Amino acid sequence: MHNYEEKMLIMLVEKYRKSKKDSGTGVINRRTQIKPSNLYAGYYRNDGDLDEINGINEVAAGLREKGFLTYEMKGFSNEIATIYLIDGMVEEAERYLAEKYGYESKHEKMKQVEGIVARYSGYSPVADLECDRLRASLDKNTVPKNYEQTEEILKALVFIERNERQLYVREASMLIYGSSKYFEENTLDAVCGLLRKYHERPCEENELFDEILGEYHISAERQKLCLKGDIVLVKNGKAIELGEFQNGVEFYADELVALESIRVRDRRFMTVENKTSYMRCNEENTSYFYLGGYTKRFQREFLRKVFDDNPEITYLHFGDIDAGGFYIHENLCRITGIPFGMWRMSKEELQDARYKECLLKLSPNDRKRLKTLVDHEMYRDVVQYMLENGVKLEQEIVSFRNF
Repeated sequence: MHNYEEKMLIMLVEKYRKSKKDSGTGVINRRTQIKPSNLYAGYYRNDGDLDEINGINEVAAGLREKGFLTYEMKGFSNEIATIYLIDGMVEEAERYLAEKYGYESKHEKMKQVEGIVARYSGYSPVADLECDRLRASLDKNTVPKNYEQTEEILKALVFIERNERQLYVREASMLIYGSSKYFEENTLDAVCGLLRKYHERPCEENELFDEILGEYHISAERQKLCLKGDIVLVKNGKAIELGEFQNGVEFYADELVALESIRVRDRRFMTVENKTSYMRCNEENTSYFYLGGYTKRFQREFLRKVFDDNPEITYLHFGDIDAGGFYIHENLCRITGIPFGMWRMSKEELQDARYKECLLKLSPNDRKRLKTLVDHEMYRDVVQYMLENGVKLEQEIVSFRNF
């Protein structure tokens, strides 16, 4: 059974703190209330769990004795109709929650934000503007959204805006957080969003979101391009035959500027989402390019040059048969302008007995993302099948069974 005491009190306290009563702007003084069904969905059902229902009733009675709340019963029933917070006891309720359950009250959260604003004001332009926004929120007696990450974001903003060294993203992350991956995994999007917002710099067409960091001397790690097949690269007037390398080659993307031409002798050029499948793929008359997810800037420029130099060949993409795989394909086509078809990303693969044991169930988020693709003609057939049958498939098993 759930800990309904903690849950019940927190729901009432936080509902009050989010109300206009707490900020003093409410015109109509409505009582702060919840229904038992907010705590346990089966409370009013005939088949509801009696232990859960009785547990809620006992907790409500105990909290009423402590003076935190009151409630009304349904007529001719032992069911509670509505639970009400006694508003004057909200601070006592918060103290009780803090002492017993480690709860952090609205007042404590606001004090944290005040301290953060004091520590990071006056050091850099965008950080100052964000601090002003936080102050305005506090002045309205509201806790800023996602306040827990505020300090980490401001710390990065101050460092970035004051930085004068040429750094890679992971070096900057080490200097800011003491961890090479923390910036990319936790705050990069929020920081870049604020830099763009306050400088009124929305993403231009085909510009990556984090490219704004380049204006502060911070760039992504050197990227490598991976490809294999019967391809000839011409660099500094010399022809490099990739067909001589059975497993393909890798080279740093910034060497792209020195490539004079890219000649694909195969009939097809295929991008591959995942590295394992890229290594496995070896169909005749097909060249392969490892994508690794959403298309990055250097990959985009390389693929455009491939297409410009080889407009007559067929372009395909091979990825996971899931929402992410289709989003990656859509992004690839849109950001490069190349009409990539899809290879083995259809409902036929989902129906293939060879992959039956590897089918995965759709999560609620999978369904939500797939529903946005139903109206897209290219994906409609396979997406409808996925939604009807609740399945998806990773590409590694497809490449394993086919090569």
